[in-house]
Amino acid sequence: MKRKLLILIGFFILASCSSVKRSQQALNQGNYNEAIAIAVGKLQKDKTRKGNQEHILILEAAFKKLTEAEKKRIAFLEKEGNPANSREIYHIYSNLRRIQNSIIPLLPMYIVDSNRQANFNFGDYSDEIIDAKNAYAEVLYQDGRSMMEQKDKLAYRNAYTVFMELQRLSPNYRDTEQLLEETHFQGTDFVVVELHNQTPFVIPRSLENELLDFNTYGLDDFWTEYHAFKNQDYKYDFAVNLNFREIHISPERVLEKEIPLEAEILDGYSYQRDRKGDYVLDSLGNKIKIENFIKVKGTLYKTIQTKSLALEGKVDYLDLDKRQLMKSYPLETEFVFENVFARFKGDERLLSNEDKELLKNGYHPFPSTEQMLVDASNDIKGRLGPILKRNKLR
Repeated sequence: MKRKLLILIGFFILASCSSVKRSQQALNQGNYNEAIAIAVGKLQKDKTRKGNQEHILILEAAFKKLTEAEKKRIAFLEKEGNPANSREIYHIYSNLRRIQNSIIPLLPMYIVDSNRQANFNFGDYSDEIIDAKNAYAEVLYQDGRSMMEQKDKLAYRNAYTVFMELQRLSPNYRDTEQLLEETHFQGTDFVVVELHNQTPFVIPRSLENELLDFNTYGLDDFWTEYHAFKNQDYKYDFAVNLNFREIHISPERVLEKEIPLEAEILDGYSYQRDRKGDYVLDSLGNKIKIENFIKVKGTLYKTIQTKSLALEGKVDYLDLDKRQLMKSYPLETEFVFENVFARFKGDERLLSNEDKELLKNGYHPFPSTEQMLVDASNDIKGRLGPILKRNKLR
């Protein structure tokens, strides 16, 4: 137990030395924020520990150097007179206040060797933060408005990002909410997706609705909105055309197979007898059984109904502003209707489990072309979905 305690104490001493070394190194390299973070983290656990005295000294020195450096940086930025500097000024003041607030709960901190309390020259930056925040907010506002004047999709998206930053900085600043709605709308690509049937067959309305139900494709995109039908209130940027070019329907086929079955099967037991007619016994005194096999026959009449539908088409991406085809992808699928059933004559002991299942089936009317198209919808969507997901418009 004593040995474990010594090991534990040694571990804490090494950990403390390591953190002091890292904090001192950060201080020497001018990484004052890092030095402060390490020291505060250690002192929050126990500021009175003897091993944490060095952290108090490092914290005191790092805070002083950071404050001096940051105030010099602010003076330079203000002297430069660039309104865009308000962002950095705001963040500097905010960081100084944050660091002060992390140190204040630790006070007072006593330095034993110097017989004094640690000295921190705190400042009240409230007015400076408010002024810098207001200036920063106005810069963001004007930047966003300037981007909107370009009347360009990507510029609207950039403006949206700027207004979102403004909203986080200063909620409800002027008409930011309205500008967010406008830039999102103006930056969105509106896409109309239409199905064009170039075949002599009628495409069922249910199939068209299923294919144009974009909620099932997982196409969620903040900057892209798909419409199945044109809306006069929108100016469409792109079109995606699903062109059904050919539909091939096979004849209705009925294939009948006559499958003869024959096998020797176990048909009970008899007991072995000797010449006198007595039962022959084994070494344990039990009657010796003889398996009786018989040959049985039967015929399985198997019927296979088949009909297939093959659809050939393509997916065209159109840039409506430039009035040109951007890219095109083939869209092909095949759906096969198959029904298998059977009837049997003979000894049913010949039948396998699979054969018995077929006997439960029966003839089914062949589906119409319209029904086959509807039944093929999942497969068509399964091929169309990846095309839509892979091919972003911008």
